[in-house]
Amino acid sequence: MNSNPTSSLRRRGARREGSSPIPIPRNDSADESAGGVGIAAALSGDSTDMSSFMRGSSSNHSSDASTAGATAPPTPSRMRRQMSGGAVSKDESRLRKIATRIISSLIMISLFIGILLSGHVYVCALVFVLEVLLFRELVTVRYNAFFDRIDQTIPLFRTTQWMWFFVSIFYTYAEFTVEMIKSNTKLHYLLEYAQWAPMLSFTLYTGTFVLTIATMQTGHIKFQLNQLCWTIVVLCLTVGQLKYIMHNIYNGLIWFTLPILLVITNDVMAYFSGMTCGKKFIHRKFVELSPNKTWEGFIGGGIFTVIIGWYLSRYLAKFTWMTCPTNQVTFFPQKLECEVENIFHEATTYLPEQAFELLPHALNRLWSNVVEICSIDGDTTDLTACISGASNQKHHHWEMALSIVPIQLHAISLSLFASLVAPFGGFLASAIKRAYGIKDFDSIIPGHGGLMDRFDCQLIMALATWVHYNTFVKITTVSVSKLLYMYKLLGEEEQRQFLEKITRIQN
Repeated sequence: MNSNPTSSLRRRGARREGSSPIPIPRNDSADESAGGVGIAAALSGDSTDMSSFMRGSSSNHSSDASTAGATAPPTPSRMRRQMSGGAVSKDESRLRKIATRIISSLIMISLFIGILLSGHVYVCALVFVLEVLLFRELVTVRYNAFFDRIDQTIPLFRTTQWMWFFVSIFYTYAEFTVEMIKSNTKLHYLLEYAQWAPMLSFTLYTGTFVLTIATMQTGHIKFQLNQLCWTIVVLCLTVGQLKYIMHNIYNGLIWFTLPILLVITNDVMAYFSGMTCGKKFIHRKFVELSPNKTWEGFIGGGIFTVIIGWYLSRYLAKFTWMTCPTNQVTFFPQKLECEVENIFHEATTYLPEQAFELLPHALNRLWSNVVEICSIDGDTTDLTACISGASNQKHHHWEMALSIVPIQLHAISLSLFASLVAPFGGFLASAIKRAYGIKDFDSIIPGHGGLMDRFDCQLIMALATWVHYNTFVKITTVSVSKLLYMYKLLGEEEQRQFLEKITRIQN
């Protein structure tokens, strides 16, 4: 007899709860089928739903306890019927959320394609609206967290925040507008007004700076400085990283569209890779900020992104709407015609022959497009494809020719960035939400949350694309229109000297 009254009470409580040693049959295939969503949700839910499921199964089938091991595993529909009412309701709620998420995604994709086909001006307008909403979501995080203190003690707090945003936007867009005017001879008459843009930007900056300092309260200076730092960080994340996205748009829509699609591809494929293979090969945590992220998802997403990016870039390069740069400001879509740059033309490239020398010759011969090149009678200047059995031929090197569009090589670089670096924008967003105890930044997108929840990785990707373009694609930004603009700035004597120099070069 057990003298411990606590243990006796626990055993009696367990019997009153109706617990039973009935084993719960496991059907792995049910989780993957449409009918198995219910049991998968119940088994992956919280402890309350799990206990409810077990109590429901035990009470409804206590008479079959002796034969439970002998019967076949129940079908997914039967397992769903065994769930408690609360578990079924939660399962149906999850399905509704998934359906809402899918519908919202389809609507966003349709809107994106529609705006993309409408013209460059509307794409720029979309970016501007997104910047406004992203800034609002991020600054609202701390505003909601300290609303009582801000509302009662700090005057013009929201006003100064939005003034800083307006200053940043004005400086960014003014600089881009001046560049557009310089590159378009039809707009050169606006240059006399455009030259005032730096002065206006500085005036707005100094006015906002003075107002911010003037509104500081003696007993809350430290808190206000913290809020000012947060505002500056938000401006760096939104306006700063998107400063050159307008240039990406007018350099050719492919430099705007391809990076966005690469990030989306990486996000989707990382999800499926993590869902199917997560923690099956690498059990170590990926990042503490996002416990649901796995190494398998990160690696799998990267591999699929590179593969899809290789073929996607080749497909987009077929359309002049994507590849042609423009400096025209039109509100109605017009067919773009231009001399397509070489990176969008198909070309033949040869892989480095040294790479094949590291492999066994037998393995190289298995590749259908790898050709063995031989010299004839030891003359290295006379090279030809090797002929089996020819005694006067000697192996020289291996050669592999690929027919590719050079943009595909650039797509590999962008795909690697979208897979290795861009996800950390999402981790930063997760850290912010974790720090302030929020699930989503907003509820503007049904099933997805806020815009920051969806564009957290896109911001740094846009900046990386501009850096890549100016480093490896368009090293110089000099154009005929800009040269004419610079020529008009010269004095009469300098113009004469310039024309003389040009004449000498031509002769």
